[in-house]
Amino acid sequence: MAVKIPMPQKLQEVEKGLRLIKQDKYADEFIATMNHAAEAAVPEAAPIIGDAIREMTVADAKSILNGPDDAATQYFRKVSESRLKEKMLPIVKQATEKAGVTAAYKNLTGKAGFLTGFMQKEGLDVDQYVTDKAFDGVFKMIAVEEKEIRQNPMARGTDLLKKVFGTVTSPGAK
Repeated sequence: MAVKIPMPQKLQEVEKGLRLIKQDKYADEFIATMNHAAEAAVPEAAPIIGDAIREMTVADAKSILNGPDDAATQYFRKVSESRLKEKMLPIVKQATEKAGVTAAYKNLTGKAGFLTGFMQKEGLDVDQYVTDKAFDGVFKMIAVEEKEIRQNPMARGTDLLKKVFGTVTSPGAK
């Protein structure tokens, strides 16, 4: 995965403490298991984005074409967010169980000992955190692709991309 999910902010002080006392492996294990769970959910994006493309109107395409450099990314994020998160969350939950995220979380906080006093007291929904970060990662990658398409006419490989971006002759042209 080209996007790495970091330690949740609520656990960053615990992570720092573990690294300070040379217990990096517990922090690294937790981060790795979260990222493996996210990787399992990312393939759900393709069919949902595909639906968004098929449902795109000519007005939507014109707005993307004439909009800012990330107009397509914004459009796909807006029209697919609820469906995508709804599809990703159960997969993340299943993957976190399989990858042992909950066990890694308990191991992380268990090894932290007194450092858990630095944790923010409100609960951490690891599954929701991983889902949100996986969702953000999908759209970060879409933004990278959109930038490439807008800057490089040869990147406009599909008929739909040619239809949407075909009249743009140079970066920033409208």
